[in-house]
Amino acid sequence: MIMDMTKSTPLTWSHTISHSLHLPAPLFTTQARSFRVLCASHQTPKGNQMIISITGATGFIGRRLVQRLHADNHSVHVLTRSKSKAQEIFPVKDFPGIKIAGEPEWKDSIQGSTGVVNLAGLPISTRWSSEIKKEIKESRIRVTSKVVELINSSPDDTQPKVFVSATAVGYYGSSETQVFDEQSPSGKDYLAEVCREWESTALRVNGDARVALIRIGVVLGKDGGALAKMVPLFMMFAGGPLGSGKQWFSWIHLDDIVNLIYEALLNPSYKGVINGTAPNPVRLSELCEQLGYVLGRPSWLPVPDFALKAVLGEGASVVLEGQRVLPTQAKKLGFPFKYSYVKDALKAILS
Repeated sequence: MIMDMTKSTPLTWSHTISHSLHLPAPLFTTQARSFRVLCASHQTPKGNQMIISITGATGFIGRRLVQRLHADNHSVHVLTRSKSKAQEIFPVKDFPGIKIAGEPEWKDSIQGSTGVVNLAGLPISTRWSSEIKKEIKESRIRVTSKVVELINSSPDDTQPKVFVSATAVGYYGSSETQVFDEQSPSGKDYLAEVCREWESTALRVNGDARVALIRIGVVLGKDGGALAKMVPLFMMFAGGPLGSGKQWFSWIHLDDIVNLIYEALLNPSYKGVINGTAPNPVRLSELCEQLGYVLGRPSWLPVPDFALKAVLGEGASVVLEGQRVLPTQAKKLGFPFKYSYVKDALKAILS
């Protein structure tokens, strides 16, 4: 559920299993460099510098996490299967000192790292087939398994101290009535199965490495995804909920999920499962109402189930079904959410 969306289909949400939402760059003028300036006020003393290796670094969350770590003077190793793509996203002139590591170089990058962040996996925004469903699961298991193997095979003096691995709220299945937190059991659908195997693979890390599993909700940000599909509809006065609108929408602002991962790298109290969702999930109808309000457009024309199913087939379940997930553990840990209410998050993104 977390990745760079490269093959989205009309009417899709550009969902990864983490439900990352990205807005297209032309809608906004903010560039990556401006983010680095915003973060520059929080400089890390040299004695506290980390070396962080990241899979999925070229994706929606990964890009912002790299920017944040780099701005705070930490060393970043981008673990990628496409060095050319990573070099294009993180040019040397803007990101001096970042190491771009192709797959044969992952071992050397992970050994000696302070921590590893695992955000990789195939996008799920296309129409599902048996082959696509197999690859959605296997891409996550394959990368996670490789990273775990490399951590476990590191000599004790070079083994990373912390492993932060993404998973998703799809773990819980879907429900219009239940409330889920970190103690809730897993669901029984396909995405729940993917998340269970994803998590169990990550937990095979041995030694003294601390493991934090972040079950990520729908990430709201400026660079693409569901909002990118919804905003044009609203601007044409035709925006509205997808399906019934009663399904729950467990969201989190991009800044908050990046800060949560960052905190998990630094803070030894962050371990085990932590839900990466805002404290106040909403029904999809409310999200659309707030989106319409922020954009000054009505929210009245629902996109019918059959239209989504025609495009996405079984994959439409990602959009048409949801779950109400609460960040119980993050709140216990005292994590300071910057955006607790979707209205404030949407204003910050779209203003």
